[in-house]
Amino acid sequence: MTSHSSVAAVECVLLLAFAAAVYGQTPATRPAQEARQMDKQVSVRLKYLLYLPEGYDKDPDKKWPLILFLHGAGERGDNLEKVKIHGPPKLVEHGRKLPFIVVSPQCPADSWWEPVSLNALLDEVQDRHRVDPDRIYVTGLSMGGFGTWDLATRYPERFAAIAPICGGGNKLLVGRIKNVPVWAFHGDADPVVPVKRTDEMVEALKRAGGNVKYTCYPGVQHDSWTATYNNPELYEWFLSHKRGEKRPATQPAPTK
Repeated sequence: MTSHSSVAAVECVLLLAFAAAVYGQTPATRPAQEARQMDKQVSVRLKYLLYLPEGYDKDPDKKWPLILFLHGAGERGDNLEKVKIHGPPKLVEHGRKLPFIVVSPQCPADSWWEPVSLNALLDEVQDRHRVDPDRIYVTGLSMGGFGTWDLATRYPERFAAIAPICGGGNKLLVGRIKNVPVWAFHGDADPVVPVKRTDEMVEALKRAGGNVKYTCYPGVQHDSWTATYNNPELYEWFLSHKRGEKRPATQPAPTK
């Protein structure tokens, strides 16, 4: 009677012979891993609103600061009118004159802000318009607040300052933006995105030696963006920063 060990040995020999026939090598000589490389272009498609400031066409040599605005989850889709509901697009739609080029992309439905796509969009706008590369800013609310933290930590060398509103991010990566001025905003009664998400990012950035200030609105729920974007000080603060400059942060008083 054939023992179980003998049967197993025969099966093993047959498997080795099969592998050698299929791959042309014995498992003992064939490399376990091979180095490969993929070269492929990735296509990016994003709808966006573009605002050019008053006087843009008067001086063909002048370069302008740029604000990239990232909306929240409720404005996703393929209807750009939704992007005008909040933030800088809302302001310029109602006649507010801002001294910036304002780029307001729309995130596709059921998607999240992708840093690679947003970085490609900035490349596109810079190629087509007179953008000051040392005065590029990013801000966003809720999902766009998360997107602001994420984009800045992925491409910290690109931005002169950022203003995330009621968002959050990966506090382990926040040290990458220790040289990028940050003004963060959140309502302390926010039931959608807990205020601790911004608290954690701000504290981590402070520990990393970052330039950060934080406005926490007492008693305010999720809409901490209306007061923020209506405040002229935000835009003055943006314009006070250029890429690569270092200056100490100042802590604003909480605003109701």
